[in-house]
Amino acid sequence: MTRREHRGRRGVVHGLPARATPVTGGSELPARILVIEDDPGIAALVAYQLTRAGYRVETAGGGDGGLESLHREIPDLVVLDRMLPGLSGDQVLTAIREDPATRCIPVLVLTAKREQADRIEGLEMGADDYLTKPFSPRELVLRVEAILRRIRGFAGLAGHHGGVLRAGDLALDQDSMKVTLGGEEVPVTPTEYRLLRVLLENRGRMRKRDDLLEAAWDAEGRSRAGMRTRTVDMHIRRLRTKLGYAGDWIETVRGFGYRFRGPEPAVLREPGSQAH
Repeated sequence: MTRREHRGRRGVVHGLPARATPVTGGSELPARILVIEDDPGIAALVAYQLTRAGYRVETAGGGDGGLESLHREIPDLVVLDRMLPGLSGDQVLTAIREDPATRCIPVLVLTAKREQADRIEGLEMGADDYLTKPFSPRELVLRVEAILRRIRGFAGLAGHHGGVLRAGDLALDQDSMKVTLGGEEVPVTPTEYRLLRVLLENRGRMRKRDDLLEAAWDAEGRSRAGMRTRTVDMHIRRLRTKLGYAGDWIETVRGFGYRFRGPEPAVLREPGSQAH
């Protein structure tokens, strides 16, 4: 296998191997992944594995450099070490989620902390998935593939259905994958968007946590052994907080799952058009 590598002042850009069939991003080009990791050995390992899988990879050795790279060229996915020196991984994740230009980028967090509370905290802050160090390189690639596949799948569905899914003041624009409440945009992550959409499309019907896990995290093609139904609870809790009063429309069915109890959803062809 041959690999091109260009070392720049702001990071390392890794080229593609000669033969690769990666999941693509929003175009025919292989997905671009930004790896923010201060440990050179781990950064090189992650970059090598992802490059070998056919992705375009750029690495940054710190939080400041990572954000600079992020805004220079928006990636399809970010692999983020939580324990960065200086600007921490948590601060980087918060910055990503608070910026309208980057809030929808999926983020896979790497962490050396094994406690459940730490993983839950990371998910609550907006991580789409997490991987505990030390990790299997194969699992890393599979998780990245799964995240990109579900993002591409939902984007494809959005393009197919089009229009706006509206329930009262709550609206999901299926073309842009944006959520608004009373006309104001709600800064949801891709995972939160998928969960909300599944619940709205199944209004009044209880969806088990396992069903939501499969629908929002794409169980197809990967084992769910590393995913827990508690992960759903953490994302639902964060989603409720963001939705304010509309968060009360997401009802907990204790011991089973969730259901949407809000107004009957209707699909509008275009924003402001009449339901049909």
